[in-house]
Amino acid sequence: MTTTEAKDGLVPVTVLTGFLGAGKTTLLNRILTEHHGQRIAVIENEFGELGIDNELVIGADEEVFEMNNGCICCTVRGDLIRILGSLMRRRDRFDHILVETTGMADPGPVIQTFFMDDEMQERLSLDGVVTLVDAKHVTQHIDDSHECQEQIAFADVIVLNKVDLASEAELDALEGRIRSMNRGARIHRATQADLPIDRVVGLQAFNLDRVLEMEPGLMEEDPDDHEHDESVTSVGIDLLGDLDSDRLDAWLSELLATRGPDIFRMKGVLSLADTDERFVFQGVHMLFDGRPDRPWAPDEERRNRLVFIGRNLDRDALEGGFRACLV
Repeated sequence: MTTTEAKDGLVPVTVLTGFLGAGKTTLLNRILTEHHGQRIAVIENEFGELGIDNELVIGADEEVFEMNNGCICCTVRGDLIRILGSLMRRRDRFDHILVETTGMADPGPVIQTFFMDDEMQERLSLDGVVTLVDAKHVTQHIDDSHECQEQIAFADVIVLNKVDLASEAELDALEGRIRSMNRGARIHRATQADLPIDRVVGLQAFNLDRVLEMEPGLMEEDPDDHEHDESVTSVGIDLLGDLDSDRLDAWLSELLATRGPDIFRMKGVLSLADTDERFVFQGVHMLFDGRPDRPWAPDEERRNRLVFIGRNLDRDALEGGFRACLV
């Protein structure tokens, strides 16, 4: 297998998250011991006074670093940047970086790290967020744990693990619930976190076109969504037409200033008036990163496709605000 080198020579980074006991260490061991031809540097984060995960991870040639000062959050982000910087000084020793968060962590601050620090943006590329979900026990946490909800909402890929411990009906119901929270994520079922590595790394998950190719119905309204009265949902918008850049900037600025904490992730491909290139963007909470992409093809419909994932999202307000930005 070829390496997962990101485009433009950036180093790809995978964030591995999931609630306590979901199987992150099991998956990590598989990644570190499988003969996939890739060199993966691992950064671990533990919750508690003593770090023991490093003792549980099978010895391998990969670089393993441990942060044991609690959940990765604002107080730990500096440590993460420091360790990433240290890793980059040994760039020739690895092809991919994997950051494993504690089971009690909100992955948002980890993701934000790759947008807030200029050096990180210049050298690293967030390949994807992989969330493990315990198919047997997650129902005990999904309703009242914000961390569990946010781990699912931030995910590009969800590994529904321990499927051997749940019935088919239970698994289908759980997938439906997960879909109502995050319709953009790819879901893979697994036992003992056993799945091909290319479903975990090398995702280029911020490429919305790639997601839409795999899930053409991503933007379609799912009638089952209305059966759930849950706070974490996803909203997809798919509109033809060109956007006025000034109106779009003003709308996004206002949206992120007022609702940023509730918007876990957003990403999309936009058609800006008077430009020949697509505009791709991604955001985490109040952080936004956008740039021109490839030119629109001559026979390609110029349309806008974007996804919001967050808490207490107002579909009508989002659609109405975005429509007002059209030329």
